Amino acid sequence: MAAACPTAALAGNGEDDAKAPKASASQLPNIYVDMRTNYFTVPAGTLNIGFGNSLSLPSLSSLSSVSGQGASIDLPLTVDFNERFSVFGGITASTSKTDLTPWSSVAVASWNVGIQADIIEQNGGPLPTVTVLSTLTKSATEGPLSTTNLTTVTEAAYAFDTDETRALLAGVQVTNIRVDSGLASVRPAIIGYVGAYYQWPNNWKLTGRAGVQSFGGANTSALAPFLPPGQSLLSLRSFTQPILRADLDRMDDNDNRLFGLTATMFWTPKPAFQFTLRTPLYFVRH
Repeated sequence: MAAACPTAALAGNGEDDAKAPKASASQLPNIYVDMRTNYFTVPAGTLNIGFGNSLSLPSLSSLSSVSGQGASIDLPLTVDFNERFSVFGGITASTSKTDLTPWSSVAVASWNVGIQADIIEQNGGPLPTVTVLSTLTKSATEGPLSTTNLTTVTEAAYAFDTDETRALLAGVQVTNIRVDSGLASVRPAIIGYVGAYYQWPNNWKLTGRAGVQSFGGANTSALAPFLPPGQSLLSLRSFTQPILRADLDRMDDNDNRLFGLTATMFWTPKPAFQFTLRTPLYFVRH
């Protein structure tokens, strides 16, 4: 089951244009549930990582020889303390199926917490805005392949105007996955990408990213002696393949996101897809 890491900017928040919504000078911060509804495909024998995502490893034993698909909903409660710093935390519920099994019941797959911070702000200067987004994700249930994941995105955005309606992007995402039981080891996944965005006067914003994703593979560790010789509890091959992402967002005059659509295509090495609908639910919005 896929657990899409909340990205306060990158997966749109960002699980993502790593750039926080701009808040006003009000004493109350922006407070909202950055709800994201995801549909995804999982090719046989691969790990569905992508931008801001990590596959819940308990499902890998059933996905190792057949392809699958799934849907999930992310519900991170997000607080934008100011235009430079945000925190979030919430749960992901998901359901999935394979070519051999029907859809599973919807269940909470993971919980997550994270922060997003602008380390450098351009503000019309020569240096780009540099944003760091870090998300810790933990499987909601215990099992042989329960995981703890840390995904960190560092993105630079160089704007061509003071209103920051046009910019070039460049960034790196690093995902580290640890199998809590120690029965398997998963090597890091790294994405390097470039992109750009343009925001029209009517506050529609289009963002594109293109890059390369490199995953080191995963295997059963020596701590699983109960397996028959030659049989792996977990075996995922490494790959280095392209990844593409497009975001269409509706913003308000203060750059708060009102609505968003994201489409991601990545090769693992077979093609996989993820589509995300973002509908933030605001309690406080400036």
